[in-house]
Amino acid sequence: MSPEERAEQRIGTVLPEIALSSVIAPHDVWRLHETAARHRGAVVVFWSSVCSHCARYDAYLNTFSARHPDLAFVAIASRQDETEDDVRAALAARQLTFPTVYDTGSAVARQLFTQQTPRVFLLDDKSQLIYRGAIDNFKYPEDSEYEAYLEPAIESLLAGRPVARPETPSFGCAIQSVYYTIPRPLNVISRNLKKT
Repeated sequence: MSPEERAEQRIGTVLPEIALSSVIAPHDVWRLHETAARHRGAVVVFWSSVCSHCARYDAYLNTFSARHPDLAFVAIASRQDETEDDVRAALAARQLTFPTVYDTGSAVARQLFTQQTPRVFLLDDKSQLIYRGAIDNFKYPEDSEYEAYLEPAIESLLAGRPVARPETPSFGCAIQSVYYTIPRPLNVISRNLKKT
């Protein structure tokens, strides 16, 4: 990866255009720059229907747009081997209504150097990266050690102030499997060797 490619990810730089199809209405295409410009910015969360870390935020994500009507919101389903049908089924079963788009082959996740879900990007109305990282420290709000990361960043953006903590580490479920899958021809060769 060249320094020029990495420079696109600096806080304050404009993210590349993202155009992905809706999971619910595949003919509808969600476009980052256009959508952020129609609002005061956008929140993009890399999300997976099978990730337990993401499931923990179901209520938070489901009510996000009602709490923050000035911001566009979208979840990007990028996880390896998770089909659009899998995502649709989970949205229906868990009664999730937030906008969700599908990242075929995890291309956008790779482009934005995202390796796990959930991972959040907060952008202003010019698609400039304002915050990147976790929603919080993965504690519950009633926990004395709870620390929100995304909400204070949103508050700063909407108030026109710099974000005090523009980047935090995120953690969760891997988008790409960390396990190696043996290609089928090697499996056949291996079985044939065992027979001899």
